[in-house]
Amino acid sequence: MTEFGMYLASGTQEPIVPLPQLAEVKLQTMLDWLSTFGADAKGGVTRLLYDEAWCEVQQALAARMQEKGLIPEFDQSGNLYGTLKGTDSEDGGEHLPIVTGSHIDSVVYGGKYDGALGVAAGVLALEYLQQQFGAPKRTLQVVSLCEEEGSRFPFAYWGSRSITGVTSLEEVQQLRDINGVSFSQAIRDAGFGPDSSYRPASQKYGAFIELHIEQGQVLERLGHSIGIVSDIVGQKRFSITVCGEANHAGTTPMSWRKDALAGAAEMITAVRRIAMAAGEPLVATVGRITAEPGVGNVVAARAVFSLDIRHTRQGSIDRCWHDMLQEFSRIASELQLELNWEEHLSVTPIPMNEQITSDIQKICEQEQLSYIHMPSGAGHDSQIFQPACPTAMIFVPSQAGISHNPLEYTAEEDLMRGFRVLVQLLYKYGYGS
Repeated sequence: MTEFGMYLASGTQEPIVPLPQLAEVKLQTMLDWLSTFGADAKGGVTRLLYDEAWCEVQQALAARMQEKGLIPEFDQSGNLYGTLKGTDSEDGGEHLPIVTGSHIDSVVYGGKYDGALGVAAGVLALEYLQQQFGAPKRTLQVVSLCEEEGSRFPFAYWGSRSITGVTSLEEVQQLRDINGVSFSQAIRDAGFGPDSSYRPASQKYGAFIELHIEQGQVLERLGHSIGIVSDIVGQKRFSITVCGEANHAGTTPMSWRKDALAGAAEMITAVRRIAMAAGEPLVATVGRITAEPGVGNVVAARAVFSLDIRHTRQGSIDRCWHDMLQEFSRIASELQLELNWEEHLSVTPIPMNEQITSDIQKICEQEQLSYIHMPSGAGHDSQIFQPACPTAMIFVPSQAGISHNPLEYTAEEDLMRGFRVLVQLLYKYGYGS
């Protein structure tokens, strides 16, 4: 049995406790406050790793944590922790902390809920628990992860990757943003990095729990309040290049053409056909295509398109890619085209911890909250943490499934339902006898 399992085995079996004055928690107010850091002209939020808005929000959060009785601490990557120290540490206990939180960075012109919900809810949950119940037995922490989106540098999950030791600064320090600023320069300018006074990022957790908006339509369409994430999908991303021959649009007979764009179009149609045949939850997307020379009266010599394949099982991803590649090759051969491909990303599907998801389900049932078990079609920091510690995710509905957009919205009552589940879970793990 794991250290986490042994701890729970000796803990309380009833997760539900009365939560006095919960209605006074102003979660939406805190989200509105966070959205002022990086507010942009389009009505959204642009808060990129180590930029000015990012630095301001992390420092403001540290001040808020200290004001409310949490112990704030940065690490060398810029991850921010707020700690509610447990009494078991005073008795010589060595239980690893239970951690909640999410990422504080955003996409360009993003919404106010993605990532920020998990951070705000984590801070307010620990503040609330301390005010109502005093010090926990086991240390609780909230983490405002420095980066997840990959919006500034061509690399994602830097916060969780640096904490778990999956990626070191040496591996990313030469990356550059669109303005030519290196990763090593950006982290230094923000006051972090190995030359700073902060501790190394590497840390071990007893468990990680992430409250997040769904970023999809499933909960809203099916009428459920809570999504209990069963798995986070694996992904493969490719660039597919099709090469033919540029020629005159008027003088080249159709049967003699080596039309790269026509070949790419047939391949893209095959992507949809193969994905539909594979069935849910597999999804495959072509979101970008370019053609050269890109002139209306010239047969295209070259076409490049993106391909994104996702599923909760690695074998299904691999089979789908195999089938698509075979079909791409057949089309290229028939049309006398050259086919090349490059893989940019390969992420293994990650199941969430069964013990924690079971506890989330019990809480939902006792709180009379409608729930479903569902996979996450988007990537999250939780998929980085799960191999390192027991991890779970709680979803709340997204209106119309809109995310990464200033129109991103979750109703306050849905936010508070997710918050209630999170508080009950943290109480069980932090205060259980």
